[in-house]
Amino acid sequence: MTNQQFPAHEPLAVQTRGDMVESVHFGSLAAIAADGGSLVSRGEPGARVYPRSALKPLMAVAMLRAGLDLPADQLALAAASHSGSDRHQETAAKILADAGLVPGDLRNSTDLPYGVSEQTAWLNAGKGRTQLAQNCSGKHAALLATCVKNGWPLESYLHPEHPLPTLVREVVADLTGEELTVTSTDGCGTEVFGLSLTGMARAFSRMVTAEPGTPERRVADAMRAHPVMVAGEGRDVTALMDAVPGLLAKDGFEGIQVIALADGAALALKISDGGDRARMPAAVPALLAMGVDPVLLAPFNHLPVYGGGLRVGELRALPPTS
Repeated sequence: MTNQQFPAHEPLAVQTRGDMVESVHFGSLAAIAADGGSLVSRGEPGARVYPRSALKPLMAVAMLRAGLDLPADQLALAAASHSGSDRHQETAAKILADAGLVPGDLRNSTDLPYGVSEQTAWLNAGKGRTQLAQNCSGKHAALLATCVKNGWPLESYLHPEHPLPTLVREVVADLTGEELTVTSTDGCGTEVFGLSLTGMARAFSRMVTAEPGTPERRVADAMRAHPVMVAGEGRDVTALMDAVPGLLAKDGFEGIQVIALADGAALALKISDGGDRARMPAAVPALLAMGVDPVLLAPFNHLPVYGGGLRVGELRALPPTS
């Protein structure tokens, strides 16, 4: 790397096999109280990271501020990284149809369904990669519907100078309280911004504590009311929102997890190697410090490691190094 520094990540999770540590996942974490005060800090939470799909709820807020009005299940899908089930794809298609659009209007990347069972069924049916099956299709359908609502161009809705991405940047800066000095392009074609974990925790806190009926609260309420639309059956984000009343959660590629509790306490973490498996176990100690019932978190705490069909180890969080 030239003229760049590595963030000061610390060990957040470890996988054991037998009596030996097999793998260690480094990362950073920020947990804040509803008033913004620090509750837990690990690694370098002020370092800029790309939140990836954890930005989708903030983008959905921008769409509502621009006048988009969706039923709660469709709004949850607009903020989702969905598994690509029939229900997910049909809901994305419904968002498009209600705006007078068709799947061919989408400009996201093509992909297979993200969920394991959904992808297996899809492939067994002889189907290939499509834009509707890609996990961001709900977001892109809602972006297009927002353009129709405002009379904005459709073909260029991903261009940085288009009115919608311009509004998204303003809303993300507003909710996180940070300047957007670093930008790039996410896998699906939308912009992604370098933000601190503290800023992302702040944004989710503001969403759950906003007044009912505001764009921020509408997105949070929709996601919490329809967690299966946010991810899918068997996905940990959906399971966590089902397990803990009032909890809001969104993951992102490359080891991103953001969570807010109903009282406004929130956390954001980044697994430095981008490993997905360590996200949830690494979040559990902070959630416990935030007052979540340990019984509710038990399924997300120690993940089993198997060998020959037998449990031979576990993936679990590590305590602070100092």
